Amino acid sequence: MSKAAKAKSSAAIRSTADFARYVGLARTTVSRVLNGQPGLKQKTIDQVQRALSETGFTPNAHALHLKGKRTSMVGICVEDLLTPPAVRKLAALQKLLRERGLSSLIEVFAPGAGREVVRHFLSMRVEAVVFIGHFHREEIEARIAELIAHGTPHLVIDHFGLKNAHTVSLDRAKAMEDVVNHLLDFGHRTFGLMGIARAPSSRFDRMTGIHAALKARGLDFDTCTVSLDHLHERRNDFEYGRRLAGSFAQQAHRPTALLALNDEIAVGALRGLHELGLRVPRDFSVAGFNNQDVAAMTSPTLTTVEQNIATTIATAAELLLGQLDAPMKARPMIKLIAPELIVRESTGPARVD
Repeated sequence: MSKAAKAKSSAAIRSTADFARYVGLARTTVSRVLNGQPGLKQKTIDQVQRALSETGFTPNAHALHLKGKRTSMVGICVEDLLTPPAVRKLAALQKLLRERGLSSLIEVFAPGAGREVVRHFLSMRVEAVVFIGHFHREEIEARIAELIAHGTPHLVIDHFGLKNAHTVSLDRAKAMEDVVNHLLDFGHRTFGLMGIARAPSSRFDRMTGIHAALKARGLDFDTCTVSLDHLHERRNDFEYGRRLAGSFAQQAHRPTALLALNDEIAVGALRGLHELGLRVPRDFSVAGFNNQDVAAMTSPTLTTVEQNIATTIATAAELLLGQLDAPMKARPMIKLIAPELIVRESTGPARVD
């Protein structure tokens, strides 16, 4: 067949039957090669592989599923793609799944749209569904119940404490306990909470850690902490942190340490304090969360919490893959990932007023 004829012929390929005619073999023979069945001559396999390379033909995954084959797809619901940690977790999970021969279908799980997203995944006959992020509790618990009823494996990454959910999450309570203990050791007794009080559900885990650290030292949470989150609208975290820092600096009895929900808010606070002529950590100690690259580039460098994302996703993949082709677990599997406090220049001894 001439090159022109081949090009014309390959352009008309829309099905396995069309592809078999192009190859010049019986459809059943081609299907056996595509499905990796044994007992075929190497010459036949090579002929089909060359034709695949020439045409770029891809078998219909849904047609394969209708014949009883697995789809080898995992549905992934993400809270959003606006934060670097969320993107890193998604990319790491997709890479690990791909290495295990599984492809990913990704949807942003907007509030109120969860039912449609999960049912779309079920209609695609995915092998499992993964949720990454923090979601509206009642909505995601309803989706998990739906997946359990369908016998579809699931896993939640980050959102801790959900009913009947298999979960892998950073131990955020322990992380905040470590941060507060670090500052208590420096003599700090008053803490400004930046973005934590009005954060999503992760605030409960963080508040638990702050309460625990203060209680262990015989300190009262309400006396030692203050939040000014209500004074500013949170649109851009850097600007939000800058404005919050300015408000804390104006307080008659201002705290000596600022605890930020994330590194972006903390970096904004560093900028805001610098603009007011205040020095970190002499006038304020500042701590972030997530250990973003920017934390090591600020002046002073930022004390923060490392999420250990690689460990989180490796653990998540192990739990997820362990559910495939296995009986449904009667009790939820829960794994907490140990955080790591990264101490840098932005924290130091409490000032003496």
